[in-house]
Amino acid sequence: MSFARTDQSLVAQWWWTIDRWTLLALAALIGFGSLLVMAASPAVAERIHAGGIAHPDGLFFVKRYFAVLPLALATLFATSLQSPRMVRRIALVGFVISLILLVYTFVGGVEIKGARRWISLPGLSLQPSEFVKPTFAVVSAWLFAQYRLRENFPGHWIAIALYLLVVGLLIKQPDLGMAVVVSAVWFTQFFLAGMRLYWVAVGMASGVAGLIGAYLTLPHVTSRVDRFLDPASGDSYQVDRSMEAFINGGLWGRGPGEGTVKESLPDAHADFVFAVAGEELGLIVCLVIIALFAFIVLRGFSRLLQETNLFVVLAATGLFVQFGLQAIINMASSLHLMPTKGMTLPFISYGGSSLLSLGLAMGMALALTRRRFGGVEA
Repeated sequence: MSFARTDQSLVAQWWWTIDRWTLLALAALIGFGSLLVMAASPAVAERIHAGGIAHPDGLFFVKRYFAVLPLALATLFATSLQSPRMVRRIALVGFVISLILLVYTFVGGVEIKGARRWISLPGLSLQPSEFVKPTFAVVSAWLFAQYRLRENFPGHWIAIALYLLVVGLLIKQPDLGMAVVVSAVWFTQFFLAGMRLYWVAVGMASGVAGLIGAYLTLPHVTSRVDRFLDPASGDSYQVDRSMEAFINGGLWGRGPGEGTVKESLPDAHADFVFAVAGEELGLIVCLVIIALFAFIVLRGFSRLLQETNLFVVLAATGLFVQFGLQAIINMASSLHLMPTKGMTLPFISYGGSSLLSLGLAMGMALALTRRRFGGVEA
């Protein structure tokens, strides 16, 4: 792609102001995701008779992934074209809609494994919390920025009220992992916006109390923590198979499609796709994937070092922290470095809602980190 610097078209301006290194890293992640979905999902589809018991379709998840991927890429591109002001508006509208859908899950949602997180639509299942996550980060950033810039504007109190509402709904589903990610991002933004030290202490105490309370009151959390601390205390089948996959893969892996763990690992195409990468692509490629995630996050932070707009700094920081934290949780769960948590690996795991929300999130992050010059509205 080549544009003259004098070209004033929207796409040309986008090309000269976007961070092309981050674009390249995201493209590499999507490439790995496409490869791993094709490698891991057919075995899962055949095992669970996806598409119907009479006529199971081994390519069921592959077809769905590549049906959603163009829409996710279009969302990423279209969002990255926008100004910070338009990103703010998109996030606000998206947050309101996704919050309404999140509430609706308690009335008309589909219950899967004891949790009501999905809404069944023709041809797909939608998880509203995936869209609450990035849009809430941008809305919170705007509220914190207005609190610091506008006298007598209670932005921090509005942000606190919305945070309690969102986290309360997520815990009620229940989805503790999503609540933890949202909380970590929100407190990071609050801290950067000038959180007072006593709020830091209150936040840390609340976080510890919340985790202890979840362990004591939520049976599935208790089970996962106990199994992490003492694998012999319960079923550790998925983690055992995951660790076995990394051992089998060695340094260079068995080759794409040659692994065996996907034939027995229930969530090989989603929560444990990193284990499939470890077995089929090996340690070296796994380190490359980790490096890509680290590069995207650190590159995003570096683009913000010269930024003077507080909203842009807070919003982009929240989006990059969210992106990196989600990747860390997924990979750490696969490597038995933390209790298992059903969270997708960004752009690599199968999941329609996750893929679309990530397209929106990274599109907003790219838009916010574009180089803006005099006269461009922030």
